[in-house]
Amino acid sequence: MQTRLNALLPLLLLGGLLATPAQAETLSCPDLASATQVAACPTEDELKYTFLGFCGDNARLYGRDVLTCATFENYREAKNIALWESADGAFSGYLSCNVAPDAIRKASAVRMTREQSKGLTRLVCDYEGDHRLVHRTKANCTVEAADGSGRARCD
Repeated sequence: MQTRLNALLPLLLLGGLLATPAQAETLSCPDLASATQVAACPTEDELKYTFLGFCGDNARLYGRDVLTCATFENYREAKNIALWESADGAFSGYLSCNVAPDAIRKASAVRMTREQSKGLTRLVCDYEGDHRLVHRTKANCTVEAADGSGRARCD
């Protein structure tokens, strides 16, 4: 009898741990001063090449983005971007390579908003200069402070 109990004890402990409710997590808009650029900006040649593919004869495959494809300058403004992440990697976003990294790092958070779609919650942090980082999660989140501090609680 004791041997059976010893064999079941780890399973009972594991079941108890799994039954424990998850702790709520509080997220804040990250400071861009500590954010890092994790992908390189496209070169001018890469932009010209992708402009021809995106805005050329086959543009109908992409839904014909008329404003972006009106000029190469418009295309460059929209597509000259690189991936950035917060210091902890929780937030990420494509930020403009047309803006100096130092200027991006100096931008302050303006607001946090929540978007919900198909079971996915997006916490969006908007910054001065039209920069944006996003946290994606399947947890249910509520924005507690929508202002510059941008704070949300996720269950």
